Amino acid sequence: MQGKPRGFDKARQLIERGADIPNPWTLDIGEDVDIDRISADGVTIHPGCRIHGADTVISAGVVLGEEGPVTLQDCRLGPDVRLKAGYFDRAVFLQGASMGLGAHVREGTLLEEQAGGAHTVGLKQTILFPFVTLGSLINFCDVLMAGGTSRAHHSEVGSSYIHFNFTPDGNKTTASLFGDVPRGVMLDQPPIFLGGQGGTVGPVQVGFGTVVGAGSILRDDVREDGLLVLTPPTDGVRRPNTPRRYKRLTPLLEKNLGYIASLIALEAWYRSVRRPFFAAQELGELVLEGALEMLERARAERTKRLAALITTIDPDTPGRRQLVDRYAELLASCAPEQVPDTLRTAPPALLDPLVAAAAAGTRYVAAVQELAAPAKEAGTAWLQAIIDDTDARAAALVPDMGLFEAD
Repeated sequence: MQGKPRGFDKARQLIERGADIPNPWTLDIGEDVDIDRISADGVTIHPGCRIHGADTVISAGVVLGEEGPVTLQDCRLGPDVRLKAGYFDRAVFLQGASMGLGAHVREGTLLEEQAGGAHTVGLKQTILFPFVTLGSLINFCDVLMAGGTSRAHHSEVGSSYIHFNFTPDGNKTTASLFGDVPRGVMLDQPPIFLGGQGGTVGPVQVGFGTVVGAGSILRDDVREDGLLVLTPPTDGVRRPNTPRRYKRLTPLLEKNLGYIASLIALEAWYRSVRRPFFAAQELGELVLEGALEMLERARAERTKRLAALITTIDPDTPGRRQLVDRYAELLASCAPEQVPDTLRTAPPALLDPLVAAAAAGTRYVAAVQELAAPAKEAGTAWLQAIIDDTDARAAALVPDMGLFEAD
């Protein structure tokens, strides 16, 4: 019989380096965990936690398990992250992000600075921009959400909210954009509010400042900013069901391709703009590596789901025939490597003040909040150009589908 728990020696080493581990006998630290990727500066690991995975990173000030046991598998945690209880697998949390009791967070999830959720929240393939706050009893998978300017003025999802992301036909081409990347990264947009005891049937695109009343089920886009939306009950329907009709195929493709293009733009933002801020923090390069991996996984997931849908389409029109014949080429065009060299680096008007701020020790959120309007405008135009270029490249491969013509 083993005399001490697995990982006890690693827990003891962390204690010797200054970590607060009240009861090391209750921890399970996997043999694949590299303790050199765990900071001892202000880190607290409460009893009952399980930490596994060679990719795991735990930065300074992290607190694990203050409300109950935490299972951590190949996650990368930035400074001051608080995971209070739950299961976390192949996700990344940036500075000050938090999740409450009963969290179930799976791969492809990226919570940026000070984003988080209360108790019993399920996330997968979810990207939350800074300050976005989720209530309790929420399932919010396959979503990118932005909006808000601070912890006191943030986008919010009310309790008992669901993003419906699986269709009766078994496909998941359902990812929704709440806000957008080019404006959202500037941390100066009105927050989005999704009232509790409601849901969204993906995929939709929702503008900044949208308020969706409690109990509403959102089924359509709300592209105009600043609208109050109260959805009426649907009329009853009883008719024969025809699987895989895809009557609104063109807008469905546009939303999926637009989501992928937004991920490409966000990756460019991380590589060009965020990098110096990660470099300034302990273990920051490893956290950045994880964030880029989450964006890559998100793009791979969306590409896989779109390919799976296209292979089920009946090529009964010239546009659909063209789509079925060229979908591999179409999806290959939606990749960061296809972005022109002229768009791969942020414009100096944006990059120069941010690099200077990082060198002066200013943290990322404060540096972005302090940007002058011309710098933000240049950055938004750059990111939008990446999205537009990606969308146009895809549309040109299947001209008979008429993609993005309305835009």
